[in-house]
Amino acid sequence: MTEADKLVVIAFQQGDYKVFELVFKENYSSMVRTARRILIDVEPSEEVIQDLFVKLWEKRDSLVITTSLPAYLHKAVTNHAINYWKFQKKTVRYQDYIGFEIDDYPTEAADEPLLHNDLQKKINALMKSMPEKRRIIFEMSRFEGLKYWQIAQQLGISLKTVEYHMIVALDFMRKKLTDYLPVLLGFMLLCKNL
Repeated sequence: MTEADKLVVIAFQQGDYKVFELVFKENYSSMVRTARRILIDVEPSEEVIQDLFVKLWEKRDSLVITTSLPAYLHKAVTNHAINYWKFQKKTVRYQDYIGFEIDDYPTEAADEPLLHNDLQKKINALMKSMPEKRRIIFEMSRFEGLKYWQIAQQLGISLKTVEYHMIVALDFMRKKLTDYLPVLLGFMLLCKNL
């Protein structure tokens, strides 16, 4: 690590926001390129970098950097992007398993009102039993149609926090709605044939 890097790290650890901002601006473009090698798209790559810098700022007191600062940042963004990719892959699997919205299906089926009312009551009861933050995140995603990054931005929390709460909420709903799954699958097949 160069003397200049050491001074930057010390200033950063002492909470100098201008130094933090400078490090962000100087490394942002190259870090986006690094993240895009893993995540392909620009938007999640930018989200990963923003989330990484928030974490770095929050944990600046305990940072131990022994390599050059750019090398440390690029290693950190690579790890962060890989973790994000793995987390997204797991989230998609859960969403594929129970990633439905009741209002997405046609209403012409004869049993639809009965099924809809009973299922809606069950979903409402399950949502009420969730911790408040998880319920809000779930509602914003499932009923308002917001993307995870939009939820994170609106609630002022990290993207990882949103992803975590959605995975837990979807898993909880899947387990609690197991009895409804055969009915829902039959209903979805019926609606496709209408």
